Amino acid sequence: MSAKIVQITKAKAEQTKSQKEFNRLVQKIETLEKSIVEYRETMTKIQQRALTELEPLRKQYFEQRAQLVYRFDRAHDSPFFKKNEKKKLAYLIQDIAFELIDAAGMEEFKPIYDKYSPEGSYDAVVEEAERINNMFSAFGADFGEEFGKHYEKKSENQETTQHQAAFGEQHQSREQRNQRPKTQKQLNREAKKELETRTGTKAVRTIYLDLVKAFHPDRDTDETEKDRKTEIMQRVTEAYEKNDVLALLRLQLELERIDQSHIETLAETHLKYYNKILREQTKELEEEYQQLQLQALALGGQSAYLISNPFGLEFAFNQQVNEFKKTVKNLKKDLKDLQHDEVVRAFLKTYTIPDQEW
Repeated sequence: MSAKIVQITKAKAEQTKSQKEFNRLVQKIETLEKSIVEYRETMTKIQQRALTELEPLRKQYFEQRAQLVYRFDRAHDSPFFKKNEKKKLAYLIQDIAFELIDAAGMEEFKPIYDKYSPEGSYDAVVEEAERINNMFSAFGADFGEEFGKHYEKKSENQETTQHQAAFGEQHQSREQRNQRPKTQKQLNREAKKELETRTGTKAVRTIYLDLVKAFHPDRDTDETEKDRKTEIMQRVTEAYEKNDVLALLRLQLELERIDQSHIETLAETHLKYYNKILREQTKELEEEYQQLQLQALALGGQSAYLISNPFGLEFAFNQQVNEFKKTVKNLKKDLKDLQHDEVVRAFLKTYTIPDQEW
């Protein structure tokens, strides 16, 4: 059964400010919930297609790259090529071999990488990189940012001393604020906030208790009816534990505990607290949607703009598949042409070893 639409339906001109906000928040939540479901479904579909469409292409890509390493390795051992050309070949072999080991798990290329690596064996290079990474991670991201920003102006000791002093001042300031007696205005604000929280919780609990009273399964002896009410109570309990007032109202409408006239005549005090909960729920759903987009971004490496909705997500995946097909096709052609030493030489003439980044 589809969820009931919860809306105040009287003319907008007759609605109070709280009623308008209630409608706006409910509509936004329903849109977000629908978007999240569609996005998850699209991600699942793409993950399935990745196994059947993208993975075979990746396999072909790495197989062609592997053949390229073998071809350049043979060329490096050939007397046909000069010293400068062999230097370029060595760099290319090392670079592609690292990619094959790291991205494709093709550890059989470690000996070839080790043969051409000036930094040492693959395992030694990875171990050293991890050691350096762990060393900097121990300082934390903030230290790295601050150190980079002030490196030219201050020494490490000076900066550490300043950080310690600042921390001490902030800590002392907080202690002093905590020790000060609270003003009447602060006390009133805290009391009001506490009352709002209690009232809001009470309003949600009222809906929850109404549903529990009507659908608790222990009150039925008929097994079929007991099973139906058990399922209903699972939905009720889940909504209550999440403080999901909209889901509880939907259940009340769906199960005919209230009718539309009840929604139209919700008390302003209840609406106020419902709206507060709905705002929090909206924020949580927005964050959930953003997390899904970040997951898709990490998986596909596409632009954030492309994956902002299910259509863009599918479009980005199709684009990725087409790019892989084109890359594999070009690799096969290049590999065929590079079987000739003259073609390898012509390629090396245009190739420049990239500058090392430190």
